[in-house]
Amino acid sequence: MAYTITDACLQCGACAEDCPVKAISEGDTQYVIDADACISCGACSDNCPAGAIEAD
Repeated sequence: MAYTITDACLQCGACAEDCPVKAISEGDTQYVIDADACISCGACSDNCPAGAIEAD
């Protein structure tokens, strides 16, 4: 189960810093998660200040 980042993303980068496999990168309008690289650990979701990351 990969995670996705919703439109509530503040583009703060906290999720990318917390991702142990570096599956998160900055997109055009918000950060994005590479579903193939995501290990579903939940670190990004747990630390997102906007609550913008949801389990897919």
